[in-house]
Amino acid sequence: MDVPVLHRLALNESPYPPLPSVRKAMRRAVAQAHRYPQFYPDDLTELIAAWCRVTPDRVVVGSGSVGVALQLLQAVVEHGDTMAYAWRTFDAYPLLAAMVGAHPVPVPLSPDGQQDLGALLAALDHRTRVVVLCNPHNPTGSLVTADDLSAFLRQVPPRVTVLLDEAYVEFARGPGLPDTPALLGAHPNLLVLRTFSKAYGLVALRVGYGLGAPDLVARIRRQQLPFGINAVATAAVRASLRADGELRLRVDTVVAERERLRHELVDLGWRVRPGHANSAWLDAPDPIDEGAAALTAAGVQARHYPGEGLRLTVGSRKANDAVLAALAGVGRHTASGRRASSAAPDGTVAAHRRPPVSGQRPDG
Repeated sequence: MDVPVLHRLALNESPYPPLPSVRKAMRRAVAQAHRYPQFYPDDLTELIAAWCRVTPDRVVVGSGSVGVALQLLQAVVEHGDTMAYAWRTFDAYPLLAAMVGAHPVPVPLSPDGQQDLGALLAALDHRTRVVVLCNPHNPTGSLVTADDLSAFLRQVPPRVTVLLDEAYVEFARGPGLPDTPALLGAHPNLLVLRTFSKAYGLVALRVGYGLGAPDLVARIRRQQLPFGINAVATAAVRASLRADGELRLRVDTVVAERERLRHELVDLGWRVRPGHANSAWLDAPDPIDEGAAALTAAGVQARHYPGEGLRLTVGSRKANDAVLAALAGVGRHTASGRRASSAAPDGTVAAHRRPPVSGQRPDG
């Protein structure tokens, strides 16, 4: 008999619904659902530009950050070009590559869950048109520091577009955080992706945006779908930006719960490195497959990569307590020296796994 799902912690969703002021704005917009939205999201583009303190010609808006990523690939990739990215990463990237006829070039993560910048640079050749960085990284939560990012960008050939996915940037804390908008002037081949899905809790409404050089943004905008951003989503973003202070308090709460979850998992015997997203990452050789089974039995839905890792979205305090209770016994096995059978004899685990094929459902 299937166990009912009590806590949805698989897709890195916000544990909070939209703020009351945002819901009110959405209801007003629904009342005008018989009217078309703007042909192109010009008003929203100007609003986001002012909020980010850049000129509107540096902003492109799309259907979530993944929609902007697809527009970029459609703008710069020709059939047979290659697209490099660290693997594992956001599952949509190999799917997007297939959609535009690009050959994916997955580069294994380093053993500590970092994107291997040197290996990514080595993977670039005359056929490469796009290289992807996720910062913070999905699913490990690791961070590319400001110095390392600047050094990487200086070494990427100008003909290669750098797609810097910052879907989780609002959750990043600590020293060394990149100031990516400040890099745009020096790197016209850089597009920074951001979203209102995660920190702002509007994932169902699908609004993301990119920041880049005017020439690059103009090329991407030519791939814009007319009427592609609906009026309810536009109203929700407007209201969310007006309530930015309230939403940042929510983000601070998620970050505090992330740190509590990590520290308590470590106390239970799990090896959990510091992360900068709205999740915690457990990886082999800890018994992640047994942990996934324990979570399922407790009604907790998490993102499980068999033999490889387990990503736990930070939920409500009640949900996080359910995670800790489910993993308590499994974690003690780790502390006593037992290891998952998927680990190699020397304790290492291959960082590279086969990317999903077309038709598979990407994660969050």
